[in-house]
Amino acid sequence: MTTYGIPLLVLATTGSATLTGLAFALEWIPRIGAFTVAGTVVDRYCTARIFRAACLARALVVLAAAVVLMGLDARTPAATVTVMLLAASTGVLTEFSFVAAETAGSEASRKAGPRAHRVQSVLLGIDQTATLAGPALSGLLLEHGGSAVMLGALASLSLLAAALGPRVRTAPLGVATGKRGLRAGWATLRSLPALAWLVGGLVVSNGAMALLQAAVPVVVVTELDHSSADAGLIWSAAAVASLLAITASRSAIDRWGLWPVGAVAAAVAATATFAVAQADTYRGYLLLIAVVMAGEGSLTVVFRTLRSRLIPPDVFGSTLAVTVLVLLLPFPAAGLLVAAVPPAQLGHAITAAAVLQALGFAVVFTRLRTLPALPTFPA
Repeated sequence: MTTYGIPLLVLATTGSATLTGLAFALEWIPRIGAFTVAGTVVDRYCTARIFRAACLARALVVLAAAVVLMGLDARTPAATVTVMLLAASTGVLTEFSFVAAETAGSEASRKAGPRAHRVQSVLLGIDQTATLAGPALSGLLLEHGGSAVMLGALASLSLLAAALGPRVRTAPLGVATGKRGLRAGWATLRSLPALAWLVGGLVVSNGAMALLQAAVPVVVVTELDHSSADAGLIWSAAAVASLLAITASRSAIDRWGLWPVGAVAAAVAATATFAVAQADTYRGYLLLIAVVMAGEGSLTVVFRTLRSRLIPPDVFGSTLAVTVLVLLLPFPAAGLLVAAVPPAQLGHAITAAAVLQALGFAVVFTRLRTLPALPTFPA
């Protein structure tokens, strides 16, 4: 709901495609900044404590924004400032809870040993089930209940996450400073060529994915003349396809291994992204983005399995923060691009991104075939 609902709220509040793109950038720029400290904080303190604190803080911020927006008219400067600040603050808090949850998931993967990909596929299945409901719920609540109802639901989910979060206290790892934590993360990433190459390929791919996420609300609402609920439904349909692909990846990796499954998933994602740029109907966008997300889902299983196998647990939070920091760099750039490019020209931008995505994946998986067999860090 945070990732897909807030841009819809900005579009509904301001009526501006440019401000929607800027809000997407504002949502992601602070997220990137948050990763400079989130990994170190998770390494130093209890994972469960950080998760609960981030969820509680997000609930308070969202409730405060809902109260403010109830007293303001839409498309006023005050309402615009409110939704822009909401995008930035929820982005930061979401990343703290994300790093904490990913750190806990990696620990479970290490304990699973050679079946780590099955743990990661289950965790991704949980993520995608939430993504199935979140965008559609955001669009429907915003369309039929207004901003206060949508934000109230988001705050309720944040409070529920904090209440249901794990109570088990994990021993802090004692990273001395944020700077040292980032240095440790960079050093670990550079020492793992397979992970570094895959991260590089995913950066290029994320450029295309970020552009799709930022552009779809604008294209669907302004160019295709559909509602906010329809825009949210696209990502819910994509989550169904991704969930099916993630489930199938478990058996596929068992049979063929990580790299073949990853290469096929990358080819599917790049081809479908190129086709999205040529689509001119709502049904075409819905079906093709579903295919894109299916490929991305399988590729994410490969990436997260590799990450859990290779990164030592004592620097996992710091290394995770560095890898995700790099992977998120295309997102604010995509928001700025959508703000600058006329809606009618966004198809050309998506075409260019798809070409770069295909070239990046081709180079990366060619290089990965020449690397030695992957080591596995013991649990």
